[in-house]
Amino acid sequence: MDSDTMDLDAFEELVSRSYAALPAWVQEAMADVALLVDDRSPPAEPGHVLLGRFVGVPRTRRGRRIPGSLPDRIELYREPILRVCRSREEVEERVSMVLRHEIGHALGIGEARLRELGY
Repeated sequence: MDSDTMDLDAFEELVSRSYAALPAWVQEAMADVALLVDDRSPPAEPGHVLLGRFVGVPRTRRGRRIPGSLPDRIELYREPILRVCRSREEVEERVSMVLRHEIGHALGIGEARLRELGY
């Protein structure tokens, strides 16, 4: 899809709905993780498209957040997601999958296991 097909506001609304559809325990676990949407992703490794990323320390590797520190965050990237999708329905599915994948990282689940789980 072309990035003109879905503006940033519509994409953010889709991300919000995907987050709201998650189980309550997931939302509770992610309560102190910022969920951000940006148009473009930072540079990725050659041959890779970055659709989202978790920036922070996974829950399994830390205790409580240090006062005054920036919160952990999950970032989803609108233009790359739209580029790999052909329809609005596919965008909705991809946003849900990327969001769940990055939440998995925030919870300490590794890349290989997330792929095994279909994320």
